[in-house]
Amino acid sequence: MGEAFQTLDSVKEYYGKILQSNQDLKTTACCTTASLPESLRTIVQQIHPEVSEKFYGCGAPFPPALEGKTVLDLGCGSGRDSYLLSKLVGPTGRVIGIDMTEEQLSVARRHEAFHTQAFGFEKSNVSFRKGYIEDLESADVPSGSIDLVVSNCVLNLSPDKKRVLGEIVRVLKPGGELYFSDVFASRRVPPNLAQDLTLLGECLAGAWYLEDFRRLLFIAGIPDYRVVNRSGIQLTSPEVIQKIGMIDFASLTIRAFKISTLEDRCEDYGQVAYYLGSIPDMPHAFVLDDHHLFKTGMPVLVCSNTASMLSQSRYRDHFRVTGDLSTHYGLFDCAPTVGAPSQIPATGACC
Repeated sequence: MGEAFQTLDSVKEYYGKILQSNQDLKTTACCTTASLPESLRTIVQQIHPEVSEKFYGCGAPFPPALEGKTVLDLGCGSGRDSYLLSKLVGPTGRVIGIDMTEEQLSVARRHEAFHTQAFGFEKSNVSFRKGYIEDLESADVPSGSIDLVVSNCVLNLSPDKKRVLGEIVRVLKPGGELYFSDVFASRRVPPNLAQDLTLLGECLAGAWYLEDFRRLLFIAGIPDYRVVNRSGIQLTSPEVIQKIGMIDFASLTIRAFKISTLEDRCEDYGQVAYYLGSIPDMPHAFVLDDHHLFKTGMPVLVCSNTASMLSQSRYRDHFRVTGDLSTHYGLFDCAPTVGAPSQIPATGACC
């Protein structure tokens, strides 16, 4: 673990002392407020300016239907996403933010009362803990206790990604969801660049190679994942371009469910799903991933994995799924959207 701890110390140094605000980043990875849905932008406007200023994310890991749920924010940093999620889960829900950087946690903690008042809650529904995402047990996160695990451009920073995914699966409830945004690379980053302090801090040195992510997630017990959306990342620093400009990077938002019936390929059992239009702010349609758009009341043929995701997760009350597994028709013809703006493919099991 010596080399791993050295990597983590470098990351803490970069985010705790070198970066003073998100304006110091050397790529376009950081997700701007303007790129968020209108409903989320309204919440962001209520978040304390210091919390937003020290936010270093690359996506928007905020799925719907969170009222009353327990959410774990891995690498919460200054707490922007944790506070946004606290509004989404409401006073009956709960958000736990975990980070290893004391400077970031101190920002998050000193504005807890501010956000409780801003959101009109009687008491805070957020707690911040210092800990490592590779060891959630030490951060007092019990097995099977979490409805949703989110992370925003943090998992790539871990030197032990296999252990991180294993811990995520451990703490999720059956039917629970991992929904995270992170940096992905078109190829594996060369070992000689993997320890570079600047590239580590900029989330490039540890960027996921998609096939490695798929393999590690499978080992952790989840054989299927879905890409929700993606955007290309531009390298804006000449120093960074000189070092690693031969690799294409993109920010992907990915979801995966802890469901025991999932298979590693999409199989066809003739099942059909109907969206009921009942998720708040989504009366007309629901997007599961980059190739599943469910319009309210419209029948959609789905593979068995998609059927399970819709009927065995917190979305179960918002869908009607017909059919069973009594008759198998072979592989399901299921493919992601053509023409994605990145050289990085968006393939999960459903491909």
